[in-house]
Amino acid sequence: MCPLCVEECPAVCEVGKSAFRGREVLYPSTEYFGQSTAASNKDFHLDWSDFQILAELIGAHGIEPVPDKAFFENADITTTVASRSKRPIKLKVPLVIPGLGSTDVAKRNWDGLAKGSALSGIIETVGENVCGMDRDSIYSDGKVVRSPDLEFRISSFRALWDGKFGDIAVQTNVEDTRAGVDQYALSKLEVNIIERKWGQGAKAIGGEVRISSLERAIELKSRGYLVLPDPEDPSVQEAFRSGGFKTFERHSRVGFPDHRSFVEDVEGLRESGARHVFLKTGAYRPEVVAFTMKAASEAKIDMLTFDGAGGGTGMSPVPMMNEMSTPTVHLEAQVLACAKILKDQGRFVPDLVFAGGFTNETQIYKSMAMSNLGDGPLIKAIGMARAPILAVMKSEYFARLAESRKLPKSFSDQYTFEPETFFVKAPELQRRFPGQKLGKSIPWGAVGLNTYMEDRIGEGLKQLMAGSRKFKLEYLRRDDIAALSEYAGKVTGIETFDQMANRTMAAILQA
Repeated sequence: MCPLCVEECPAVCEVGKSAFRGREVLYPSTEYFGQSTAASNKDFHLDWSDFQILAELIGAHGIEPVPDKAFFENADITTTVASRSKRPIKLKVPLVIPGLGSTDVAKRNWDGLAKGSALSGIIETVGENVCGMDRDSIYSDGKVVRSPDLEFRISSFRALWDGKFGDIAVQTNVEDTRAGVDQYALSKLEVNIIERKWGQGAKAIGGEVRISSLERAIELKSRGYLVLPDPEDPSVQEAFRSGGFKTFERHSRVGFPDHRSFVEDVEGLRESGARHVFLKTGAYRPEVVAFTMKAASEAKIDMLTFDGAGGGTGMSPVPMMNEMSTPTVHLEAQVLACAKILKDQGRFVPDLVFAGGFTNETQIYKSMAMSNLGDGPLIKAIGMARAPILAVMKSEYFARLAESRKLPKSFSDQYTFEPETFFVKAPELQRRFPGQKLGKSIPWGAVGLNTYMEDRIGEGLKQLMAGSRKFKLEYLRRDDIAALSEYAGKVTGIETFDQMANRTMAAILQA
């Protein structure tokens, strides 16, 4: 609110708009819903920029220390999750796309996301509520027996999947579990991975989307969802038809996990045919982090994803994204403290994935390096959602602009109106898939996502690794990064530059 508020001011500020539209102002702008993503814009005073990667000169790890071999292109950025299962999952790039579910922005861009993930050899996760939001889903006695949308999402990934790297997972929340989505995915769609969901860093109240049709809102309420305002209320129907409001909110319920029942649930999923069982959770208070690590350890979860505050995708409430949940760096410090206790007791520590505002390779390096408690990084991969969506959205949008010859002049001056000229990996992908047409069976969104993941993040990560002379991810260590402030060091236990210098320099010079 401005320090001086004037009645005649033509701007509609947050308070002013709230007077007109109320709860609508809690959420990101509805104008671009389905064509945008949103995340926190708060400065949490501690993020990955508060750490610096250290360069090395002497020796090399993971490769012979000779100039002709210790070149960044020879760095190995592959990783493995579910590493202690009977069938570990290899990833070409240490990335996972966490659950992208029933939001319009995920559905509109799914073909590019799924096929780009398959090309990149990573794990793509079908998020919560997909079957429940599928207009063409068929239910019997409250259980889903067919969902064309879920079938499409899985088949889209498998169309370009080589079966060697990555896989597709299906995430299930309270509503999905009640509707038997996991059993349907395992038995009918032969999915290998089920991921249980306990929340996310952007919100802790369950998933939500906007519905612009009264009939659709009534249908979703009949399927058991919470729909606000009540679409069956005659006064609400009248207000909707008169234009008093234009969208309904569909919310899903939150779960209340219990340690013993969770362990039994995981055992049940494995008995039902799940090759791997994952868990995705949010950025809850420290004692919940400990509870989660303890339960995941006992259940021997194959992969555990923590999602720190700062991320987001479709329709998380803005005040909640900014002012609730534990920021990513703080959360990782808490998770690692729990992991150390478990390790010291000789107990199982799941393969970890961290999410929460990640966009580039420097953040990946720092997060993984910080997680090495003695025998390699516990964080095996990083989860990204908004950045991959952006890569796909922008790729498809520019391809459409090229087709209508409306590319920005600054862009068209460098390239032509043929997308093959501005997607740098287009020739390589065409050679790999000679029978497929780029822009059709391989959508431009998939080309863009693969370019972003392999050609930008992958190559950038190789360069960082070569600069620290670590040519395999397993060799990244906590002392490969330094804290830039005492506060960053205090929270994470990472040494500052002066602490590191005091510890190492005198011993070398006096030897």
